[in-house]
Amino acid sequence: MKNLLPLLLFSGLFLTACNQNKEAASEPAAPVTPVQVTYVETNPLSDFIELNAVSSYLQKSYVKANINGYVQFSGAQLGKEVSGHENLFTLITKEARAIGNAVNQLDPGFKFSGISKIRAEQRGFITQVNHQQGDYVQDGEALAVISNRNSLVFLLDLPYELRSVVDQNKNIELILPDGEKLKGTLGGAMPSVDSAAQTQRIMIRVNPSHTIPEGLIAKVRITRTAKSNAQTLPKSAVLANETEDEFWVMKLINDSTAVKVPIKKGIESAQFIEIIDPIFNSKDRIITTGNYGIADTAKVKVDK
Repeated sequence: MKNLLPLLLFSGLFLTACNQNKEAASEPAAPVTPVQVTYVETNPLSDFIELNAVSSYLQKSYVKANINGYVQFSGAQLGKEVSGHENLFTLITKEARAIGNAVNQLDPGFKFSGISKIRAEQRGFITQVNHQQGDYVQDGEALAVISNRNSLVFLLDLPYELRSVVDQNKNIELILPDGEKLKGTLGGAMPSVDSAAQTQRIMIRVNPSHTIPEGLIAKVRITRTAKSNAQTLPKSAVLANETEDEFWVMKLINDSTAVKVPIKKGIESAQFIEIIDPIFNSKDRIITTGNYGIADTAKVKVDK
């Protein structure tokens, strides 16, 4: 009996150890999330708004009749580009039209013709034609309207709260609907504000190589803030809560553990976000893929 007691005690200890090993084997291993990482970079970054600007010709000249009479000739066509001093209309008085050249036959030295030629005063293109050949017109009546080609501007309705950014955006770029880009310079501002929209009209002067139609809408980017050496991360690396008032990133502290690091973000672009605080080390590994939904101190595996 005494010899059996140690044997029974040994058997009990052996069974207990076996049960503990089975329980440990049955416990599931902690999940490991495959992730991809990146490093912080220093990039130039800018914050801008995109507004619309409409083309307009500020200077328009009116071609007017200087006598009472009939339009004998009209070279004005809508949309036609004209040069300075180009003949557009020929007028003849009703007296000359009635008696013809009879006066000159009676007295050749009189040199009466009753004909007056109306020329364009400036270079541009015709945007309005009011009379054609055969029409009777009176002295001072408008025959056509010419838009001065050199007076082309784009009019930008700028929200008044952004008035301070005009000084840092003297040279800007306009993008036309067909993708063409024009260099523009901000000019003067109109001395009035739209009472409903609270916008002030700003002139953008351009020098295109071809004719730009009036009323064309171009997109204009106005820079609000710009930094030449911002600490940036890809947008996929930055996470936020449901109300988007708290932001964080997941940083690796070793090859298998990621921790949650709250951040303060700054300027955003299409691909990058500026990280104002904290200042990361250039060797810190920040998760970009697989970071959504994982908890603080999560177990991860870096994909090569």
